[in-house]
Amino acid sequence: MKPGVDYIGIGCGSIIVNDKNEVLLVKRSKNSKTFAGMWSRPGGTIEFGEKVEDALKREIKEEVGLDIEIIRFLGYSDHIMVEGGVNKHWISLGFLTKIVGGEIKNLEPDRHDVVKWFPLDNLPENLTSYTKNGIELFLQTQ
Repeated sequence: MKPGVDYIGIGCGSIIVNDKNEVLLVKRSKNSKTFAGMWSRPGGTIEFGEKVEDALKREIKEEVGLDIEIIRFLGYSDHIMVEGGVNKHWISLGFLTKIVGGEIKNLEPDRHDVVKWFPLDNLPENLTSYTKNGIELFLQTQ
């Protein structure tokens, strides 16, 4: 049984903004489960029995090597789509976070081609919808 295919998958992601007003994004590789080739906030799947906050911290550490502190919830995105002839359904929870430790690195090169900072006023065009939503919600509260 696969999340997002056999049942609704629930994921979480982090909008991390530095003091230069840049957001940290990852470019999803062709091996990604969804949105291959698109830029996304770092994050991943919440595992059964895991609290959302714990899943977010684990995923950010596993993907980009950072320890984070959660500042606030930025909403959710509901994704019902067909990719490669397969129906998929994901709910993605977004959070604003800040870095409290670690060093940025691409720890999942099989799933992400690049990890990069982008100025909030010069974002790549091919953002995932949940990343775009999270950034817009962040900007509305500034």
